[in-house]
Amino acid sequence: MRAASSDAPGLRADRVTREAGGRLILDGVSLTPPPGATVGLLGPNGSGKSTLLRLLAGVLAPASGAVTLDGTPLHRVRRRTVARRIAVVEQHAVTQVELSVRDVVRLGRIPHRRAWAPATPQDDEAVADALERTNLTALADRSWHTLSGGERQRVQIARALAQQPDELLLDEPTNHLDVQHQLDLLALVAALPVTTVVALHDLNLAAMFCDRLVVLHAGRVVAAGTPAEVITEDLLAEVYGVRAVVTRDGEGPEGRPFVRFLRPGVFGG
Repeated sequence: MRAASSDAPGLRADRVTREAGGRLILDGVSLTPPPGATVGLLGPNGSGKSTLLRLLAGVLAPASGAVTLDGTPLHRVRRRTVARRIAVVEQHAVTQVELSVRDVVRLGRIPHRRAWAPATPQDDEAVADALERTNLTALADRSWHTLSGGERQRVQIARALAQQPDELLLDEPTNHLDVQHQLDLLALVAALPVTTVVALHDLNLAAMFCDRLVVLHAGRVVAAGTPAEVITEDLLAEVYGVRAVVTRDGEGPEGRPFVRFLRPGVFGG
């Protein structure tokens, strides 16, 4: 898989806004993921995380501001180039077609092949590697429709890996996964030599695996920085309306934070 170039601008959002149904979903949001970093998007439901990911993917266009890829507005970049560079994993994926797990993962190779061209050895190698990385090799011949929700999510991750992107966008990828697979999946994502933007609800998973965090609230960025800088008791009270105790895993200001939520009405340890 290709590493993101350290001197390339990469994928960026610059003061983007987006409205839906007369409501402002994103309001002047900027995002500049460092090359090769794993950036976590945090925020309550309705804060704009999924909409921002769709803007970065080119699925939606901003009402104002710009999304750029290597300095070029995304809407001016050839769709094939975007498809090769950016892989997207949505929260829910459905298909009415009878496909095997291997067939679904092979879809990630479409941007790299000419129309009607047969699969190359490089395609087969990328698919096999993606299946192995996501522990799906044993399920490769299973029908997609027989899989559990968690297994389907892993297949979508494998499809994205087979695409061999430079930028990876994931919307709640740990949904439907048990604890072990949540940890395994995010460890895999964090170790990839790509620039990753991932929307998450679990603050402790975000703190554990993300290099940087961006917190959205009511469509605006209210905090951005390292997990230690972002996840504070004051921010959790302001953005999520909850009381929590935040401790540090390790010494120093850069120690990974750990959140212990307090039950409503409890005001101590």
